[in-house]
Amino acid sequence: MSIDTIGNFLTSVRNAIARSKQWVEVPYSRINAQIAEILKSEGFVKDFAIMQREESFRKQLRVYLKYVDGESVIHEIDRASTPGRRVYEGASKLRRVVGGLGVAIVTTSSGLMTDKEARQRKVGGEVLCTVW
Repeated sequence: MSIDTIGNFLTSVRNAIARSKQWVEVPYSRINAQIAEILKSEGFVKDFAIMQREESFRKQLRVYLKYVDGESVIHEIDRASTPGRRVYEGASKLRRVVGGLGVAIVTTSSGLMTDKEARQRKVGGEVLCTVW
């Protein structure tokens, strides 16, 4: 039995937005940190930080959520690929999210990137999630 760390990360963010929290803490992993970096660069979150508590040996990833006039910038955040059903798309087949307002996060042979960047570089890969 495996743990879907990406799915848990996205669900934690979704739940924190539903409760209008200022930040959310999730267990650290490199892929979660890279997703948070993309969300920050695309303007969906304010910032993120890697936290190390003295009493624990595990790192935590703290993501500071972004709100405009009391409404979250993230309207929807969904997992595309799951451990049981992977979704792969070629560069020409990557669909725009909500007419280009959102982004799809794609893992490629060149690393994690947005769908816009993947189309520009002409590389395809596994579509991890969509955000708008």
